[in-house]
Amino acid sequence: MRKEEKQEIVQALAEQIKSYGNFYITDTTDLSVDKVNDIRRKCFEQDIIIKVVKNTLIKKALIEAGVDSEEIFGTLKGASTLMFSETANAPAKLIQLLRKSGDKPALKAAYIQETAFVGDDQVKALVSLKSKEELIADVIAALESPAKNVISALSSGGNTIAGLVKALEERG
Repeated sequence: MRKEEKQEIVQALAEQIKSYGNFYITDTTDLSVDKVNDIRRKCFEQDIIIKVVKNTLIKKALIEAGVDSEEIFGTLKGASTLMFSETANAPAKLIQLLRKSGDKPALKAAYIQETAFVGDDQVKALVSLKSKEELIADVIAALESPAKNVISALSSGGNTIAGLVKALEERG
């Protein structure tokens, strides 16, 4: 591979790292071709981008993207596979699903919202992370609850001040 080609790969990876804001580095060594193809198919079905890239190119892309984490750099040994997804916990859920039939893919590291998660023991923590959409839904539900109580009190009080005061007094 020529130097120009390597630089193009590094640039493309750095752009993906910046645009997604999160990625997973997994170990898929010793997997059969059928198993790797199965992983690729499941990634495609779940809108997860998967790439097998040399460790030196990954490190250069991480530095270029502004991810300067010695913890992550330390995991770049052996074969490495990158996973990118809009939903931060989607690759972790896929890894957990795939692990039901074997011990690979193993999680080397993950980078979620500027936080590094290193080691295979982090899969459960990553699965339980809520996606941006789930967090927004939780905030909206929390904000709606008091408003629903006020509307309910207004409705039950017959829309009069006395009725509202009585309804609020009963709830308090």
